[in-house]
Amino acid sequence: MLRLRRKTDPAWIDVVRADFDAFLLDHAACERKASATALKLVSHYSDRTTLVRELIPFAQEELDHFARVMAIVLDRGLSTQPDERDPYVGALMRLIKRGPEQYFLDRLLVLGIVEARGCERFGLVAEALEPGPLKDFYLDITRSEARHHGVFVRLAREYFSANAVETRLNELLEEEAKIIETLPLRPAVH
Repeated sequence: MLRLRRKTDPAWIDVVRADFDAFLLDHAACERKASATALKLVSHYSDRTTLVRELIPFAQEELDHFARVMAIVLDRGLSTQPDERDPYVGALMRLIKRGPEQYFLDRLLVLGIVEARGCERFGLVAEALEPGPLKDFYLDITRSEARHHGVFVRLAREYFSANAVETRLNELLEEEAKIIETLPLRPAVH
């Protein structure tokens, strides 16, 4: 797991449990967006063979997660809502520097951080649920997210020096901790 600088406030799980349906809807949207983002990177950086080979299976797995969450959503009689901006992801995206190479590095690292935070939070959800299929689902999702954040850091190391990756990753992790500290708790993945 990436070395997140700040753990999620323990009160977050209470907010999620108080409106689990809203959390599920947000979770579904996050999985869909993750798949779409990976495919967008594949399209934009199609000359980077390692990235293409890594992100196509990633996109497929995220799409599978979307389908699995949507099955739960539909079984609960819920329907999706129009997308809302994710304040956490938006704040992280504003940290991305401009310039083709810096943008590429930052984009990979920010996506890795988003996956790491998702991993932490899905683990909290799994821990809070009673034994059963939903708990098993969130345990499985947690394991997947643990692999996923590593994909983005490995890709960054494929295209940039280890020193450049570590330096920028540490800067972004420090900023992510500040973002987590200031955002209100809500029944959402981020």
